[in-house]
Amino acid sequence: MSMRRGLGLWVEQLSANFYHLREISPELHRLGVLAERFFSEDANTSLIKSRQFGEYMVKEIAALSGVYDPAGRETANDLIRRLSASQVLPKEVSDIFHAIRKRGNDAAHSLAGSPSEALAALKFCRALGVWYRRTYGRDAGFKPGPFVPPKASAAIDETTKSELEALRRQVQEAEARLAAAHASAEELTKARAAAEELARQAAADSAVLAQTAVEMEANQAELAQKLAQLQKEAEAQPQQLQMEFKHAGLQAASRLELDERQTRRLIDMQLVDAGWEADSGTLVHQEGARPEEGRNLAIAEWPSEGGRADYALFIGLTCVGVIEAKRESVDVPSTLHQAERYARTIELPPEYCHPDGPWKHGLADPFRVPFVFATNGRPFVRQWQTKSGIWFCDLRRDTDHPRPLTAWFSPRDLLEILETDLDAAAQGLAEESFGKGKMRPYQEEAIAAIENAVVSGQRDILGSMATGTGKTRTAIALMYRLLKHKRFRRILFLVDRKALGKQTNDALETTEIEGMLNFAQIYKVAGLEKKIPETEDQVQVATVQSLIARILNEPDPAKRPTPGTFDCIIVDEAHRGYTLDAELREGDIGFRNLDDYQSAYRQILDYFDAVKVALTATPALHTREIFGHPVFHYGYRQAVVEGYLNDHLPPKRITTALSEAGIHFEGGEEVEIIDRTTGQIDLFELPDEVSLDYDVADFNKRVYSEAFNRIVCRAIATEIPPVKPGKTLIFAARDAHADDIVRLLVEELQEEHGKDAVPHAMVMKITGNVDKADDLILKFKNDPYPKYVVTVDLLTTGVDVPSICNLVFMRRVKSRILYDQMIGRATRL
Repeated sequence: MSMRRGLGLWVEQLSANFYHLREISPELHRLGVLAERFFSEDANTSLIKSRQFGEYMVKEIAALSGVYDPAGRETANDLIRRLSASQVLPKEVSDIFHAIRKRGNDAAHSLAGSPSEALAALKFCRALGVWYRRTYGRDAGFKPGPFVPPKASAAIDETTKSELEALRRQVQEAEARLAAAHASAEELTKARAAAEELARQAAADSAVLAQTAVEMEANQAELAQKLAQLQKEAEAQPQQLQMEFKHAGLQAASRLELDERQTRRLIDMQLVDAGWEADSGTLVHQEGARPEEGRNLAIAEWPSEGGRADYALFIGLTCVGVIEAKRESVDVPSTLHQAERYARTIELPPEYCHPDGPWKHGLADPFRVPFVFATNGRPFVRQWQTKSGIWFCDLRRDTDHPRPLTAWFSPRDLLEILETDLDAAAQGLAEESFGKGKMRPYQEEAIAAIENAVVSGQRDILGSMATGTGKTRTAIALMYRLLKHKRFRRILFLVDRKALGKQTNDALETTEIEGMLNFAQIYKVAGLEKKIPETEDQVQVATVQSLIARILNEPDPAKRPTPGTFDCIIVDEAHRGYTLDAELREGDIGFRNLDDYQSAYRQILDYFDAVKVALTATPALHTREIFGHPVFHYGYRQAVVEGYLNDHLPPKRITTALSEAGIHFEGGEEVEIIDRTTGQIDLFELPDEVSLDYDVADFNKRVYSEAFNRIVCRAIATEIPPVKPGKTLIFAARDAHADDIVRLLVEELQEEHGKDAVPHAMVMKITGNVDKADDLILKFKNDPYPKYVVTVDLLTTGVDVPSICNLVFMRRVKSRILYDQMIGRATRL
């Protein structure tokens, strides 16, 4: 019998933890077995095999999803991040991959590794194997049975030995429990197999293990060939299958079974990423760990009266918080009560206490630390808040309520929260009046309403002001007051397009605030190009797209924003996440569709622990669902009556025979099918039994008529001659339609008014697909030409061009929000 065949027989008998992977991925099965069996021989090698198990699984997942790079240019870290960003890997699963990868890398580089670390990696590999089986093995109901601890050498440390003994007891108890519960034959078989494996555990032939490991190392070409074949098969499959895998992955991730020790290791990794020193295996109070000057330590098992806090957070010598961590299945908010008990009873000598404490609030036992946290290691899910996320409460004020976080605060975040004096800020805002003549009355009312909501503790605030009434000016004055009185330390001004970000930057540099100084002269502003604000920056202007890239795709934790980077977010044009058109494209947009954009928009709002102030002219239902009902509303009609906006004249409708009757094709009729990407035109004869109807909403999207577009352009040329004051904005159905309008409108203007009356730059397309769209918008705003601009959605929102006097709709608009925004392009005085 060959060594490989001998190993195969041994594997079949002794691999209760990984046997189920044998049929769907023999490679994963073998790597799992090697990691398990080397545990007894060499913890370092076991850790490396666990890392290889995780790395190969990630590659298989990428290949099965049709996104694997056969050239292998990506590191495992980059591949995990890319699959997480595209939601192929749920967050809780990617965290486990990272934990295995980091421990394996340490083992490979340092030639070290403890049995405790090797056991933790094995348990993580087993959890990933079960998730993989349920997701890509299409076996959602798979029940793995208990984890079978590997045989250990006599030299193992006492802590690991006791954990192994506890795991063995669980295996033995599982069989009896299942038998008593009249479990299925399959479940009983698995439980008996696990118990039998414990009974017959013996060291495998070291030579067999070594030979098998060498064979796998030498077989890289064969593994690469298999991955390339999986990638090819995935590319040929319908997109629907990939969506099914994603859904199955999310469902399987929600059923991940991790014990408290595994949860603790994941939390260690998350705390380290946030800037803390954490290791619940070694950085433990009982092992002599104590706070030190210049270090930010998360010390495990800190004593209190009647128990031990899972972690105590120290910045230098000062204890700033306690963390209570439970296994994944536990509700998190209820765990926060236990953390609060530890915050009252924690044993701290005077030199470790915060100088402002304790915080009494009329309690018999005051709080000795300012902050408490509770978590079960599961990533935040808005629809499942009590079972996910990191719950946080600031104990210094009895009016503060617990709230969920998506990631851990950094030490700097907590220091900055400690430095914020909410009461002094509220008093300063109440006492300072607005400067005479600086603001319009309704703008002062808007700022006062938002400030009152902030002071009362509201964290999601919506303000509604009609387009053209100065939302940006109002937001700048609001930011100035909030920063001046130190209610917030750093504000994010969130936009969805670079054009709006540059417009905001310009406004911050030109808007006079106080004493002949503009905002950017008083407070330091970080522009679009800066990835992370510096300590002295107090406002950052950024796009949704760039922030998503910085949070999800940045491999270095030190270069990522933390949840406390901003404590206030001003959301400009808050409706935009819901009217983004597929025709809009910018260099940094990486979203496949509207749902993808909305998901990113919510991720930004959820990620930062900040008060969100949203401003829009059109507060629709989906906006109110995020930010609540407006605390202030100033509508278009009121602004017209008070003389701040123009009213529009009655609209003129261009009526054509096609727009009235629509377009109808009979069966058997020949029609021209145009491929707009290649320009190829084919004749296609409709089947006899098929007839097709198109109304005006389909014009220039599904069906194209040169005659229809020419007649409309002729009407524009007649109704809005070049000598008429003001500029004209024309809304097209799609980018290709905009090209047609520019060509036909130039021809009709020349026909109507003569070639000399129509200079080359008079008519222009400005969409997301043109080169340097921002420069063209500035020309439209400031220069005589272009006088007629054709757009799709790039100029529907936020862009301020007061010289626009005429709007032309050459598309059907179904969204009331979008229509109101479009009308707002021409209502400024």
